[in-house]
Amino acid sequence: MALLGYARVSTNQQDLTIQKDRLIKEGVKNSSDFLFMDKASGKDDNREGLQLLLTKAREGDTILVTKLDRLGRNTVDMISIIDQLHKRGISVRFLDDGISTEGSMGKMVVTILAAVAQAERERILERTHEGRRAAIANGIKMGRKPSITDKTKAQVLKLAQDGIPKTKIAKDLKLSRQSVYDVLKSS
Repeated sequence: MALLGYARVSTNQQDLTIQKDRLIKEGVKNSSDFLFMDKASGKDDNREGLQLLLTKAREGDTILVTKLDRLGRNTVDMISIIDQLHKRGISVRFLDDGISTEGSMGKMVVTILAAVAQAERERILERTHEGRRAAIANGIKMGRKPSITDKTKAQVLKLAQDGIPKTKIAKDLKLSRQSVYDVLKSS
């Protein structure tokens, strides 16, 4: 019966230290055989650390995770992972939420909390989309700024008419060769 830990952050810029330290404090050994980590979006089905954890975990083991949303990408995924582990005799404890999947009450609570977490993520997405729509309505341009301005297009055309090689045009104007070809093709 081993105590295993799982930590995840969504991007490479984020730090796993707080989650890792918490899991170690709770008794997980600071070893790659017991502590599994990912720097990947929860939407990613192929998280290496999670897959290793699911492979390593054995009947009677307990998996510690700091928060519900660190384990699964949505309610269905969370329930699937928990159900898969439960069928194998492996329990999961969520430290910040103070709950465990041990027993029928624990599994019911996890299902409810996972639904709440998914609803919260959907509200965040909804607010983000509302903010984006409001910004567009107020004249704010979304997305990358165009790399090729009308002035740059004119420069590309003039240099090409002067017989300058396309590679040199791209280098001189700090454009990709494909951008140069796209400008020439569209004129």
